[in-house]
Amino acid sequence: MSFNQFTVEQSAVFPEVVSFTPSAFIDFRGAVYTTYLKDFFTPYLNGTCEFKHDKFIFNKKNVLRGFHGDTKTWKLVSAAYGEIYQVVLDNRPESKTYRQWEAFSLSGKNRKMVLVPPRFGNAFCITSEEAVYHYKLAYEGEYVDAHEQFTIKWNDPALNVHWPISNPVLQKRDKE
Repeated sequence: MSFNQFTVEQSAVFPEVVSFTPSAFIDFRGAVYTTYLKDFFTPYLNGTCEFKHDKFIFNKKNVLRGFHGDTKTWKLVSAAYGEIYQVVLDNRPESKTYRQWEAFSLSGKNRKMVLVPPRFGNAFCITSEEAVYHYKLAYEGEYVDAHEQFTIKWNDPALNVHWPISNPVLQKRDKE
């Protein structure tokens, strides 16, 4: 069995959002799997850019990182370790799915990855004791840093997002 293959699922809400689950070799020692093959993922980026860098974020239980995004960055997100409640939000005013959201369960065990396109908000909440969140970022030009990103309040009543916790640990940016 090859462990360089991916199961691909189209989002139930957004045609632009795709999730991938890599095949794995699992035995009594653990598991090994591939998370990225350039030739496989490039077509999903619409031929406009390529993955340039990765970020890992260590988080503790109940940490919620609110909706952030920009106009040019593609994010391939996953849980390297632990369990994460991932939410993707359409922030394109001209879209018929504007302000709609979809949630995904990411974990080190299920290996699911979600490709979040530009102009979509990305938010997540840690549901295990600790977790490692992985971003693989693709964009043209220079990286868009926090001061150039949009932020949408995690608990905006107009969105009606169903978070798995009621009292999250938030940074200042996500409280305001």
